[in-house]
Amino acid sequence: MSAAVLLRPVILTFGLLSLWQAVVWISGAPPYILPGPLAVGEVLIAKPALLLRHGAVTAAEIVMGLTLGALFGAISALTLSASRPARRWMMPVLVISQALPVFALAPMLTLWLGYGMASKVAMATLIIYFPVTSAFYDGLRRTEPGWLDLARTMGAGRFAVLRYVRLPAALPAFGSGLRVAAAVAPIGAVVGEWVGSSAGLGYLMLNANARMQVSTMFAALVVLAAFSLILFFVIDRGVKRLVRWQPDA
Repeated sequence: MSAAVLLRPVILTFGLLSLWQAVVWISGAPPYILPGPLAVGEVLIAKPALLLRHGAVTAAEIVMGLTLGALFGAISALTLSASRPARRWMMPVLVISQALPVFALAPMLTLWLGYGMASKVAMATLIIYFPVTSAFYDGLRRTEPGWLDLARTMGAGRFAVLRYVRLPAALPAFGSGLRVAAAVAPIGAVVGEWVGSSAGLGYLMLNANARMQVSTMFAALVVLAAFSLILFFVIDRGVKRLVRWQPDA
């Protein structure tokens, strides 16, 4: 790994922290409105156990929601691609599901599934489901026609065409859907925690807000952002390995 690759995140982090501190100085905002990076860093150092305990809950919700959303999305995309009647019945349902504001469902999910982890996982799953389904289905139906004609000419059956032609061709689109899902998955978990929970970074932020502990709120945001970045880059690296035959432009 080159020195430039190692230095880039360090330089970017230093630049963002400097910009943050400059905004604090220029605006003259009091600490209970906008704390500086040093104040937030003090909280990160002073309360690591608290942040990690709540962060672990949110991380578990995000990972489970991402897994379920990707699984259900892949199954739905395969069903839509394989069956014309399924497309006629499922596509309107998918469109209607996106017309409804997902955040408005959070109170109902909490009412139905309780204040535990289930409602947060369900919220994350709902947010992730559509991007994965849409991207994977688009990749399946945009398979190069010449490849399909060649496979049928060589006597490949429907399952063989799906396994050896359509699925590999659709994997880059599926990977794009997973990248989007990794970026939006924390939203579902945190919004679910805001509606009602007893643990998690969203709960910690609400509790800190009620006590005017703004530095703790920002520290929770830093932990959430760090986990989101790690999750995105892990999925991005996994997708690149999965479609290693497709070089980056």
